[in-house]
Amino acid sequence: MTSYRIHTADTAPEAAKEPLKVLESAFGFVPAGAGLMANSPALITTFFSAFGHFRGGGTFGPDERQVLLLSNAVANRSEWAVAFHTLESSQDGVEPAVVEAIRQGEVPGNRRMAALSTFTRSLIEQRGHVDDAEVAAFRSAGFTEEQVFEVITAVAISAMTNYTANFTRPPLEDAVAPHAWKAGYSAGA
Repeated sequence: MTSYRIHTADTAPEAAKEPLKVLESAFGFVPAGAGLMANSPALITTFFSAFGHFRGGGTFGPDERQVLLLSNAVANRSEWAVAFHTLESSQDGVEPAVVEAIRQGEVPGNRRMAALSTFTRSLIEQRGHVDDAEVAAFRSAGFTEEQVFEVITAVAISAMTNYTANFTRPPLEDAVAPHAWKAGYSAGA
């Protein structure tokens, strides 16, 4: 468990209060990852701005965004983020079989979601050094050239939350706890 403070909108430094208020309004609670990032107003405000642009100006639907974020969390072995994005995935319409495959580190059966998950994991695992064949496979599933760059945005956003959670190991919120995950998870474990 963390020795860093998990801030609320009331306890956060002044520059970090507004993002936490918005997140609390959206989720009914301040996600622990955000509350921890609020220890650095620079981090939480950068995350909040980037995520706002990704969500508001991006072209991925809610289910695709969650497939990206869940795939990133699994690739980064972020137990808190996997649990959080499992909850969010179910709320944003991701098929349960897709969620379960990603949580197990497998390729989903849904062709489009498989391409999205595979490409994002490849970007992380290869530190951005993907080859033309990987981009072509992503594009052949119906994604655009612009969306290649949006995947990079999701990887960057995820790095902020996943690394914060990996470093601090926050407890799971009550709403997130039923979706607990451990690195190396499998359905039979």
